[in-house]
Amino acid sequence: QVQLVESGGGLVQAGGSLRLSCQASGRTFGTYTMGWFRQAPGKGREFVAAISTSGGTTRVADSVKGRFTISRDNAKNTMYLQMNSLKPEDTAIYSCAAGLDDIMTFRPRYWGQGTQVTVSS
Repeated sequence: QVQLVESGGGLVQAGGSLRLSCQASGRTFGTYTMGWFRQAPGKGREFVAAISTSGGTTRVADSVKGRFTISRDNAKNTMYLQMNSLKPEDTAIYSCAAGLDDIMTFRPRYWGQGTQVTVSS
């Protein structure tokens, strides 16, 4: 089992940047595929990005491609989401997740509590 805690959310103007972090507990972080999801008010949960256990392979949603970058540091048990050129439609609660599938069939088994990202126009 792994516990996940997100940080780095906040309020930013359109065009700005934020970096989210996901700190994981336990010694098995490097064995999990990791990912980010988001949920905007009144909408369902949306896949944002996923990263393989080694960090060598990533997948990002078309809606954020070219603006968001996912990465991980297995030595620090931490995953990141660098978000650039933020838009008001990126406003959502962002949650990190861990699972045992590959990044193309990523079905999270564990979830963090989420961190709020608000982008003002």
